[in-house]
Amino acid sequence: MKELLDYFQRYGEGFVFVNVLLEQLGLPVPALPSIAVAGALAGNGQLSGTFVLLAAVIASVLADSVWFFLGMSRGFGVLKTLCRISLSPDSCVRQTEAFFIRYGNASLIFAKFIPGFSTVAPPMSGATGVRFGTFLLYDGIGSLLWAGAGLFVGFLFRNVIDRLLERLEDLGFWALILLGCALGLFILIKWYQRRRFFRVLRMARVTAGELQAMIEGGQEPLILDVRTGRMGDTVRIPGARKIHTDEIESILDELPVNRDIILYCT
Repeated sequence: MKELLDYFQRYGEGFVFVNVLLEQLGLPVPALPSIAVAGALAGNGQLSGTFVLLAAVIASVLADSVWFFLGMSRGFGVLKTLCRISLSPDSCVRQTEAFFIRYGNASLIFAKFIPGFSTVAPPMSGATGVRFGTFLLYDGIGSLLWAGAGLFVGFLFRNVIDRLLERLEDLGFWALILLGCALGLFILIKWYQRRRFFRVLRMARVTAGELQAMIEGGQEPLILDVRTGRMGDTVRIPGARKIHTDEIESILDELPVNRDIILYCT
């Protein structure tokens, strides 16, 4: 473990760069812990906080630019792929287009502070026709605030982090096993949440054929079209009632109790 810490002190900027790049590309490898450790080391004069910040921002903007161009070239299809492979599909579904449409380019500034939205915001920008220069400006500001916050937390709690690193160093090889188990547990929990979400989604889902059969059979289901933005402007199911997701709770008392209610979303 001591060798690993020595390596981090020598090549911390490179480690942070790779960690941030992989996380922002969508891999389940949290980058904030490494940024916080780098902040603690920078507070002790063992690393350059400026270089760590630059490495994190460049890696973040680079990964986000990849997603931006994928969104620009493939449109909303890349969002469906992201939500399909994401370990947090529930967040992906809840906070994609509606969130971006509501706050526009400004959402890129705080996107990285919102679980599930960080990876989705860049391709959404590309898919909605945001200019690359504008994207770089807002995404750069957001990346700077996100990485700066991680460094600041590490600097602020550097004494606690130092003691933690000392404990890990005393554990030696077992510290690596402990960290590996922690990462594995994190991925396992996310995978389980993903499986549970999709299981519930499949149970509550009605296919287009089943909905057509319900309508033709005279069941008269109430169809609520909760699509937003460009996806909400496409062809609509006949008889569907257009409504925003934020309005659902306010109209619960108005909904009939003797009819099936179908939410049509993207």
